[in-house]
Amino acid sequence: MGKKLRIGMLGLGTVGTGVVELFENYRYKVQQITGLDSCLAKVFVRNSHRKKALAERHHLTLVTDMAEIINDPTIDVVIEVLGGIEPAKTAISQALKSGKHVVTANKDLMAQCGIELQQLAKENACALYYEASVAGGIPILRTISSSLSSDAIEIVYGIVNGTTNYMLTNMTISGLTYQEALLEAQRLGFAEQDPTNDVEGIDAVYKMIILTQFAYGMTIKIDDVTRQGITHVTASDIQSARKLGYVIKLIGTTLITKEGVAVDVAPVFIAKTHPLASVSNEMNAIFVKSTGIGESMYYGPGAGATPTATSILSDVLTIAKEWQSGRLGQSFHTFDTDTKLIPKKSTRGKYYFSLSVPDEMGIFKKIAEIMENQQVSLKQINQEVFSPDAAHVALITHEMTLAQRDCILAAFRDIPDVVVHAYYKVL
Repeated sequence: MGKKLRIGMLGLGTVGTGVVELFENYRYKVQQITGLDSCLAKVFVRNSHRKKALAERHHLTLVTDMAEIINDPTIDVVIEVLGGIEPAKTAISQALKSGKHVVTANKDLMAQCGIELQQLAKENACALYYEASVAGGIPILRTISSSLSSDAIEIVYGIVNGTTNYMLTNMTISGLTYQEALLEAQRLGFAEQDPTNDVEGIDAVYKMIILTQFAYGMTIKIDDVTRQGITHVTASDIQSARKLGYVIKLIGTTLITKEGVAVDVAPVFIAKTHPLASVSNEMNAIFVKSTGIGESMYYGPGAGATPTATSILSDVLTIAKEWQSGRLGQSFHTFDTDTKLIPKKSTRGKYYFSLSVPDEMGIFKKIAEIMENQQVSLKQINQEVFSPDAAHVALITHEMTLAQRDCILAAFRDIPDVVVHAYYKVL
């Protein structure tokens, strides 16, 4: 048999184990498609004793020094599933400098250091693929960079974090509180013991940065993204959304106008008739609106060992095919334009406001005057009596700028005895 594709893997956690368990099927498919044999030659682990049984079952060679993979001239491809910035960045950099092709699922790293690593891959004529870094089992990056490459994308938005979607689903359907939903997600392994990256929207921000690069060729920073997590979403918000015909989802959005791009992650009121409203539990879904195709939706599991491992091995298969055709070393995405940002205060959207107001004459006139002063009209309004002295008012507006929203919030808070409980974007 001719050349064998030798693979080294850094990490053997949940995703790495998924890669190992899928590898035999993958190996057969590589042979069928490319004629190449392949093998998982070495796997780096921090503690080989803990992984001994898995290694024996799958005939793995474990190493506890990454250099044994990176400096091995017989290794052709390195799969990185360590996560985090370091030591993953150093390991990937060294692998590329050694002429090895790299596949990673590391969204944190690719969002923050992706351009640097892509340049390093280009300088060394190596492939660097990271399909699994966004929406696990949904091949959204390759879809945008290949299938939609001739189209002009106007907006990409959707559910890109499975943990928060699982939590919000259970808060909506089962009536769980935020804390109860978090504990359940942790029990099932959907949420980490420290869930900050998920519940504060940071994980989704990383993915939207990568999607922005692919959709518009623009490189943005974390601070360029407007971010709001789900930690303040209450049962009252969920109930109010239901009464008005909506559900709450954590939505990432990246859109482009003549002014530039605007990217945000936030809990959003989604109309029950919208397809995203029915995306439940840990599933993800991404909408792409473009001038040629119009609207298209991509749905699937956003995380988990098997979906993520499948995306990783799909990238390795792409490397195998390019190896056979002599096309190795091409960039994953080649779309690159000057980055222009829409000023945050100029970004537009519809909004929901939840208020407690005193039950007194003239209060609705004051609310109407605030909206009129900002030249914003109301789409929906709902009032419920809290007590003989107070009422709950839910407002949904037509489109406004972020600057108008902030002025309205400030004006509401200036009215005596008015309490602003929550405000969310409305899709």
